[in-house]
Amino acid sequence: MRSISFLLFIGLFLALGSCRSDFETVASTGDLTFSKDTIYLDTVFTNIGSSTYRLKVYNRSKNDISIPTIKLAKGLNSKYRMTVDGMQGTEGKLFNNIDLLAKDSLYIFIETTADITDANPTDFLYTDQIEFDAGTNLQKVELVTLIQDAVFLYPKRFADGTTETLPIDDQKTEGFYLDQNDPVNGNELLFTNKKPYVIYGYAAVPSGKKAVFEAGSRVHFHANSGFIVGNNASININGAQSNTDGLEKEVVFEGDRLEPEYSDVPGQWGTIWLTDGSTNNSINHLTIKNATIGLLIQNNDGTTVSIKNTQIYDSSNYGILAQTAKIEGENMVINSAGLATLSCSYGGDYKFTHSTFNNNWNSSSQVAVSINNYSIGAIPEVKDLTQATFNNCIIYGSYANELLLSKKTTAAFNYQFNNCLIKYESTATNPDYQFQTDAVHYNAIVLNESPKFYNLAQNKLNIEATSAAFAKGNSAFLIPIDILGSTRILPPDLGAYQSKPFPK
Repeated sequence: MRSISFLLFIGLFLALGSCRSDFETVASTGDLTFSKDTIYLDTVFTNIGSSTYRLKVYNRSKNDISIPTIKLAKGLNSKYRMTVDGMQGTEGKLFNNIDLLAKDSLYIFIETTADITDANPTDFLYTDQIEFDAGTNLQKVELVTLIQDAVFLYPKRFADGTTETLPIDDQKTEGFYLDQNDPVNGNELLFTNKKPYVIYGYAAVPSGKKAVFEAGSRVHFHANSGFIVGNNASININGAQSNTDGLEKEVVFEGDRLEPEYSDVPGQWGTIWLTDGSTNNSINHLTIKNATIGLLIQNNDGTTVSIKNTQIYDSSNYGILAQTAKIEGENMVINSAGLATLSCSYGGDYKFTHSTFNNNWNSSSQVAVSINNYSIGAIPEVKDLTQATFNNCIIYGSYANELLLSKKTTAAFNYQFNNCLIKYESTATNPDYQFQTDAVHYNAIVLNESPKFYNLAQNKLNIEATSAAFAKGNSAFLIPIDILGSTRILPPDLGAYQSKPFPK
């Protein structure tokens, strides 16, 4: 009998509880608190939507309250939009009678899409406020967004709903040819520093044409986008020495997500592809960030691809993937890639001097430098590696072996490392890795000693006098000026940087 009474009590309690559809609230008194008093939505391009940002609103009182209104100060004309605890409100601008339990909180998510003409013409900021309640109870949270104007380059969209494509490897890839007489953008083959460029799809240089990038130009690539230099076409990147960390004179290629949390996220866009037959390509003072493959260089036409004073960071696959290419590199820094910072594959002709290749990618399959003379499934399968010469370089990373040599004996495989710091800890007796006794392939190697880079997480591979690379170079291979414009002191340091004391 006692158990039946207990069950009846529980049933009555649940029934009463289920009948309650709301709770008693009191009007808000302007005592809300917020996770932030200003929301900075970071930089966006004109008419391109921002990421979504979060604001948390707290009711720290002992009362369940009702907030009469939550709205944007500019009302329905605001370029911001919100959701409040998942509710859309009136066009994402106005919300009425929002209940908030005692000692509880709610989430507001904010985003924007604005044009440069919406911004303040003096500082290009677009601002608004989220207003909570009104009158003496009014509380505000500021909203601030920097808007950049840009030149947008993208494939045409046709009346039937299809998009312009390029024929690549017998497949159609969303992309377009740059036009030096475009009716809207003018000469699309000349990239200036007046506005940043945003590319959707793959932008291609037509045969017989040259794309030129002026010092200080900025190019942002959307997801699955990139740049193609085709047969008999060229690219000339004419960056210059910068005086600040802002890289104001460098040419910079990166993704189109400008928020700080995307600054080192790999694989945000495709690649810069110098295809079979591209010619007379030159690159100076270029910084590439967050690509899938920074530079893909394939079987150029016998002319040398010159790469100087170039930095490539955070590539999801390769910093440089070269296939039967001819490259001469000076003062190069490549850091962090999913497979290799530098891959010289399927033969070719390569020479790198005063360059730093480091890989701290969290994968046992990664290396800093990979070299081979074959390609599985290709016809022919092997091609001669005429040379792979490294002078005064650093080859380092987080794993035991950061150099991979892989060859087939049916084609030439010529390599040489002169005055290089190399990390290779394997005790195997492979004849290709006899760093101290093989004078044909290795000279003055600093083996398995730390270069003591300044800050790998920030892609700062500078060194100072405590580095194992300090003064270990050979002046016969000297590049007199380092990647930062400093004069090298003899005997030179290894890598792209002249050693200096680190900032305190």
